[in-house]
Amino acid sequence: MSVVGLSLVPIPEFLAALRARVGDALIVLPSVTACVFDDAGRLLFACHDGGVWAPPGGIIEPDEHPREAVVRELREETGLDIEIVDLIDVYGGPLFRNRYPNGDQVSFVITAYGCRVTGGTLTPDLEEITDARFLAESDLDGLRLAPWTGVALPDMYAWWRRANL
Repeated sequence: MSVVGLSLVPIPEFLAALRARVGDALIVLPSVTACVFDDAGRLLFACHDGGVWAPPGGIIEPDEHPREAVVRELREETGLDIEIVDLIDVYGGPLFRNRYPNGDQVSFVITAYGCRVTGGTLTPDLEEITDARFLAESDLDGLRLAPWTGVALPDMYAWWRRANL
């Protein structure tokens, strides 16, 4: 189980209600991430509190379609409007498990979408993310990456290369 050192951001009401019932017990959370590339093939990363970097995204709310969730999350966290181009893959497993500083345990199942920017201005919300930038694979050395990125990043960069042949 990974401890990423993130402070807790406000959580949706449905999740707060669930936590009131189950405490810090392990729950599985469906989530999404957007693989947004610029013209140079650099992937958009978001820096979360604690200095952990990963492509931006978040949890899917009840009755929300994953495609709607990824568009909403990107707008909220980065100020960017996106269009979904493709489904890259769905990820889960031990590297997608997390224990937050308050003890809450989650196991994320992440749907990764290949996306393109259609509007907006890249502006971190400073609530869920503290920084956002496009990074090449060579820029990742020395960054503190979320543990799950080791599984997903090769697929994400490979998707961009295939899409841009």
